[in-house]
Amino acid sequence: MREFTREELSRYDGQADRPAYVACRGKVYDVTNSFLWKGGKHQALHRAGEDLTSALGNAPHGVELLERFPLVGVLEG
Repeated sequence: MREFTREELSRYDGQADRPAYVACRGKVYDVTNSFLWKGGKHQALHRAGEDLTSALGNAPHGVELLERFPLVGVLEG
């Protein structure tokens, strides 16, 4: 499984036709095909290319929603 640094993950921001990846609890998910992540933004609060672990604590859903998306790697550290 591919290992991403935070710098590498930040390149997957969903902009300019790049894929949209997000990390949570050390896993990296591909949210590119989700209509909720168009343009690399979700609900104007979150951006693709970031670790959302701490943000999920305030979300109306848990990590189980991200687990529906393809797992593409793990986050280093």
